[in-house]
Amino acid sequence: MNKTQLIDAVAKSGNLKKKDAEAAVKATIAAITDSLKKGEKVQLVGFGTFDVKKRASRKGRNPATGKAMTIPASKHVSFTTGKSLKTVVNSKKK
Repeated sequence: MNKTQLIDAVAKSGNLKKKDAEAAVKATIAAITDSLKKGEKVQLVGFGTFDVKKRASRKGRNPATGKAMTIPASKHVSFTTGKSLKTVVNSKKK
């Protein structure tokens, strides 16, 4: 499912106009992004938790030249599924 398909699904299940569903999806994504940017955890009970984690700098090699290099420290977003979502995804019913 891509963003357009998600908007269509939200519009259909929420009985909304497509324009309103698009605004809702964009606002939700923006709110999650802003919270993560501030370093806050976003927990959606039953669905999962988005969290920002830090990666330390480390040694690596340039694959093109084989020369040693330092890969700088960075942050990445992790997602841990909630129990309800995990149960639904692992259920045998389709």
